[in-house]
Amino acid sequence: MNVRHALVFALASLTGSAVLGCGPSEEPYKAKPAVSGKKAALPAVPTLPQKQKKTPDGAFTIWGITHDLRSRVHFEDVNAKQVSIVGYIVKTNYADAPACSIHKTGKGDAPDCKAPIPTFAIADEKGETKDMIDVMGWASNFAQVFTLIEAIDKQPKGKEGEAKLADEFWGADLPNPIPNIGAKVKVTGTYSVTFTKASSGAAANPKYGIMTAEKIEFLEQAPEKAYLPGMKKKP
Repeated sequence: MNVRHALVFALASLTGSAVLGCGPSEEPYKAKPAVSGKKAALPAVPTLPQKQKKTPDGAFTIWGITHDLRSRVHFEDVNAKQVSIVGYIVKTNYADAPACSIHKTGKGDAPDCKAPIPTFAIADEKGETKDMIDVMGWASNFAQVFTLIEAIDKQPKGKEGEAKLADEFWGADLPNPIPNIGAKVKVTGTYSVTFTKASSGAAANPKYGIMTAEKIEFLEQAPEKAYLPGMKKKP
């Protein structure tokens, strides 16, 4: 580097330093005072209900088993499996039985008689109208239900529970008493998204599933006996 180049370099350095040194000085940090005035009123953190998946004896609750049915992880653990479910009977389809289906066993329905399969629904709470599971497979038709109700009514007082009737198509004994709204039951059987026991076709419920009952235990009795439309109630 010759003398001329050295002088140019030194001059450039001084000019840069002068430019950097001419900027404004930084303002010192000043802490902001705390916000004064009325504090915002925030709602309390809600307490979520503690729902049980199973009862102490290992039976599923309605919430528990329907949760698993809709779970990608647990679906295969409950679908088409033998389980027990505990719940309150909140609905029946007895009122939907047409007159042509209400008669004694041994007599077939007319060819044009369209009757549903006797069904009741169970839920975790009395009065529930949405989250419930249909229970089927405990009676093949309303003639079986009609015949057992008559047999129960003919039994001496205190012996009504001794009446029995084996379903003429499915073979198993019907439950005594006939399930009715308000009773608390433990149902054991096959739980699945479909019910295929009926000869007239399959029923399906992919959201809540269908319970095909093999055993029904009454934990609490219903306040009233079950009757079909047109049947005279025994006092």
